[in-house]
Amino acid sequence: MKASRIAYKPVGLALGAVAGLLAGAAFRQTWKVMGHEDEAPDATDEDRTWQEVLIAAAVQGAIFAVVKAAVDRAGAATVRRLTGTWPG
Repeated sequence: MKASRIAYKPVGLALGAVAGLLAGAAFRQTWKVMGHEDEAPDATDEDRTWQEVLIAAAVQGAIFAVVKAAVDRAGAATVRRLTGTWPG
């Protein structure tokens, strides 16, 4: 069981990178659909309101968490199908 965890580490890291890219793209599209500018506000952008900055951060965090969980779960399920053991 411990060997499967070690073997899964590089796969998990690669999946994490993919999840980050997917989440970034999903957030940009969601931000546009919400009727905002193309770029989400940075926390240090003095021309943006507190409300806008905090809403953007909350939406971005939620999207990232969901995408990461989905990618991690799919990766673990695939490893189980291929090896017969759950990597976690």
